[in-house]
Amino acid sequence: MNKMYMLLMFVCTFFSAISQVLLKQSANRTYKHPVLEYLNWRVLVAYSIFFTVLLINTYAYTQVEMKYGPVIDAFTYVFVLLLSVGILKEKVSRGKMIGNIIIVLGIIIYTLP
Repeated sequence: MNKMYMLLMFVCTFFSAISQVLLKQSANRTYKHPVLEYLNWRVLVAYSIFFTVLLINTYAYTQVEMKYGPVIDAFTYVFVLLLSVGILKEKVSRGKMIGNIIIVLGIIIYTLP
């Protein structure tokens, strides 16, 4: 198992969260024409990030054991919560906090030797 590729996958989950925040920012805006809802810089950048992350993760899976992929991908939910609070100024509900705690606990339990 190559730890560099695991780190690369972890960084990719962070970029996936950034792209989701960009899509949320785009969805919160109003546009003069319906086509502009899909053809604006936030949406185009977000989908470019998604595509790039897909390619990188596909290659990284050749170097990382398959069982670690979903564990690393689960961090996306944590990153989305942190970025939505920091960038979008959303409030964290009790349910979101409990859900993220369960995700982190699951990751910790799964990765214990």
